[in-house]
Amino acid sequence: MEPDMDLLTKVTIGCGPAIYDADASTVAGTQPSELETVKNNFLIRKLGLADSPALMDAINLVIETYGKSERNKYRAVVYYMLTKHFGKESVFR
Repeated sequence: MEPDMDLLTKVTIGCGPAIYDADASTVAGTQPSELETVKNNFLIRKLGLADSPALMDAINLVIETYGKSERNKYRAVVYYMLTKHFGKESVFR
């Protein structure tokens, strides 16, 4: 995936101070509670998407694309990939 660095920067800024905390800056891709947090706090609240099974399917797809074996799945990158997946770049423009 060739990143849109401008969008990635804006998504990273949107993460706020969490990106400076070692634990909060990454997504635990195998913890259901963490994935629910991504769904509720980012996809529903930030991107304004309606709750549906498609949201969790997209999160799992992004985790798979990022690489399940990749230990550090950076939150900003996961959020960026989800933003691109749903075509919600306008939220950060």
